[in-house]
Amino acid sequence: MDKSGMLEISPVITASRLDIGYSKETIVGGIEFSLRAGQSLALVGVNGSGKTTLLKTLVGLLPTLAGNLDVLGTLPGKSPARIAYLSQFHASSFILPMRAIDVVRMGRFANHGLLGRMDSEDEAIVIQSMQRMGIANLAKMPLRSLSGGQQQRVYITQSLARRADVLILDEPTSGLDASGKEIYQQVIVEELSRGAAAVVATHDIQEAMNSSCAMLLARKVIAYGKGAEIITPQSLLETFGIVITTQANQTGIMVVEREHEHNGARKY
Repeated sequence: MDKSGMLEISPVITASRLDIGYSKETIVGGIEFSLRAGQSLALVGVNGSGKTTLLKTLVGLLPTLAGNLDVLGTLPGKSPARIAYLSQFHASSFILPMRAIDVVRMGRFANHGLLGRMDSEDEAIVIQSMQRMGIANLAKMPLRSLSGGQQQRVYITQSLARRADVLILDEPTSGLDASGKEIYQQVIVEELSRGAAAVVATHDIQEAMNSSCAMLLARKVIAYGKGAEIITPQSLLETFGIVITTQANQTGIMVVEREHEHNGARKY
């Protein structure tokens, strides 16, 4: 209880003096944040800024280099059934034959194991998740026959089917059309409403401003806090290297990222 007598809700993720990176190479140091159930954190920055590195560290794919990181009351990677991770690389896209519904069903494997049997409740969750993302009509379609945007909806649906306590999403709207982005935004609101927390890497400034909090990254933490407060022309200039603001009678900020070389470069 706090001093007002209200029940305090413990954070689902807490980072303190956290350094992240690969081997002995620190990509971002001194990260500090906490996230509670029902909250979302948007990670904003160019490719190579540290967004993907932080997401991989949160799910236990990369070890922390220094500092403390608590995820769901334990070390990262120790509660896989309670976390849904959507990466930018999807191994299932290379497995044939795979139908859309088969890929979504994989979201339930963490609850039963790879060889465990799914029951009627699992199937209901799979179908409901596909309906939420507007892809129920694609259920029996081969994954490789779908467009890039449709495939991305399938992978988002797989994350929804996990019914996880924490969603870790790496650029989930990549490849989505306007309709797909609108549906995605609605399901994220629904997931937060049921008590899930979400950490999302995004290039979408508006999404960051709509999140509970945002972190601007450029191989260091440029700013952290409420999106509407920390996303300014100056902070975007530090984050992206260039910023274009709209006219005074318009709202919003448009960001143009400079070209970057990607010849064999590691995705951070």
